[in-house]
Amino acid sequence: MEFKYDAYCGLYCGACGVLIANERDKLEQLAKAWKVEPEKLECHGCKSETSSSFCVSCNIRNCAESKEIDFCFQCEQFPCTRLVEFKNDKYTHHSIIVRNLAFIRDKGVGEWLEEQRIRWSCPSCGERFSWYDEICKKCGRKLHNCVNDLKTVQHFEKTEGEPQ
Repeated sequence: MEFKYDAYCGLYCGACGVLIANERDKLEQLAKAWKVEPEKLECHGCKSETSSSFCVSCNIRNCAESKEIDFCFQCEQFPCTRLVEFKNDKYTHHSIIVRNLAFIRDKGVGEWLEEQRIRWSCPSCGERFSWYDEICKKCGRKLHNCVNDLKTVQHFEKTEGEPQ
């Protein structure tokens, strides 16, 4: 069972609580907490053959697959309205996608995946954590999560603007 951590839109699936639950055999617990059927949460990443109901119904994913592109920045319409609306929706972890896509475009997906692996691992014990975790579940350290990232992005946008 192979997990894929990059998504068309620039999200890092390795920090997704659903994917982490799949990797750690905690899917039943998550499904119970979210009051959904476990089958709806089976996921190995957005670009895998096994994707959660969230990923399967994603308009960005469906668009990228129909255009046969690996990342949204490869599209002539980048950044399209759909991507910008996704970036600005109510889910904080979506706020960093344009910056992630710029990093992937400029440095490559391999370097980005390694940077993200480090970014979403506890600095004290190395345990991977999800976008909204505030405390490491393994060692108890306070974590820098996506809410903190949003504050950084908002500061960047006020001072320098979106990356090109």
